[in-house]
Amino acid sequence: MHIFHIHYRNTQGTLMRIINAASRRALELPYVKAEANANGHQATLLLEVTPKQIGQLRRDWYAIVDVTEVQVSIAEFETGLGVPHPPISAGDESVRSATA
Repeated sequence: MHIFHIHYRNTQGTLMRIINAASRRALELPYVKAEANANGHQATLLLEVTPKQIGQLRRDWYAIVDVTEVQVSIAEFETGLGVPHPPISAGDESVRSATA
């Protein structure tokens, strides 16, 4: 399981577009939480995905104008905390093509 933290500006329809990216792939959404934070809003999704799907979802979410950042971590059920992956730059083509 992976935890996705999507930071976005709260404009009309942004949260629905974020959720639709997962639902279009028929992914089960066992946990979804949207909340305001210091710099805007954040949606947290728990999804069972493959590495290829991670790349596809990141690409879809970054294509949404109001999405500012996407973070992915692996869910650790013993502690309830996620271990963050190193950040991937939105402009790094070699990483994008490897995960797509």
